[in-house]
Amino acid sequence: MSWKAFIEKQKTAATIFTHALRKNELSHAYILEGPKGTGKREMAQLLAQTLFCENRKGTEPCHECRNCRRVLSGNHPDIVWVKKEEDATLIKKEQITYLIKEFAYRSVESQMKLFIIEDADLMSSQAANSLLKFIEEPHQNTVALLLTEHIHQLLDTIISRCQVLTFSALSRKNLEEKLIEQGISKPLATLSSSLTNRYDEAISYCKDEWFANARLLVIQLVQKLLNSTQAGLSTMYEHVAPHFKDQKQWDIALDLLLFWYRDMMSIHLDRLGEVVYCDKLDELKSQTLQKSLQHIADDMAYILKAKRQLLLHVNGLSVMEELIVKLQGEA
Repeated sequence: MSWKAFIEKQKTAATIFTHALRKNELSHAYILEGPKGTGKREMAQLLAQTLFCENRKGTEPCHECRNCRRVLSGNHPDIVWVKKEEDATLIKKEQITYLIKEFAYRSVESQMKLFIIEDADLMSSQAANSLLKFIEEPHQNTVALLLTEHIHQLLDTIISRCQVLTFSALSRKNLEEKLIEQGISKPLATLSSSLTNRYDEAISYCKDEWFANARLLVIQLVQKLLNSTQAGLSTMYEHVAPHFKDQKQWDIALDLLLFWYRDMMSIHLDRLGEVVYCDKLDELKSQTLQKSLQHIADDMAYILKAKRQLLLHVNGLSVMEELIVKLQGEA
């Protein structure tokens, strides 16, 4: 990852860091806060590489020198990473005490020392108070990065002594790219990033066999809907209904159905880049030829009405029965 790439994804935080690096005016402590998967840890690593890179060009590290590689492996002697120990619920005071002891020594190889605390909101009260005393009197050439998803759980006194950089939720495109980088197939990555802008929720969908099967069942349903009401209802009773158990799952089913009709509208409007069911483009084009733009808009309105009915705790199966009839134009 480069600063240029980060400016596209987290412009504010990346711009603040690159400006400070160019001016040699880094603050002594930063809080990187925002949802999981928004790049906080990756930016912390990038800053570390930039500070210790042997072949840095401007603000960009080379990513190839010994120091850049050691940063990624967690083996640089002037960087201390602190995170919750395995099977522990909190970051312990002893871990912060160790950090403070390490920073009492001079830098081993460079003029800088950096410490990074992951999930800083998980510090015990004793650990947080120890850290507070440490950052109240910052050491020269020392930079602290505190990473958190829940900044409200940090001590106000710690927050007041740090520069806060907020990481916004990823755009659909950026989230999709991040999922694909993790080995998720493009169809699932595109679909899950359309459902949520939270990385942790999206990755959970992608790794859930139930979600992959839900996608296949909704595709099967829309295929049958073109034939007859009876075919659609039969598919719903025999295959779809047994898979969707509660209100939340039925709501996902309606979202997946809505995306299909929205894809047909995108094709009508020649916006192929917005298609969610990217692996079903030929089938979508074929179905689009059978429906006018107004017909598709009406169908989407029916689905949105069904979602509102679910919010009123109407039985999911009853909602789907009524919806399928409407989608066939027989209501």
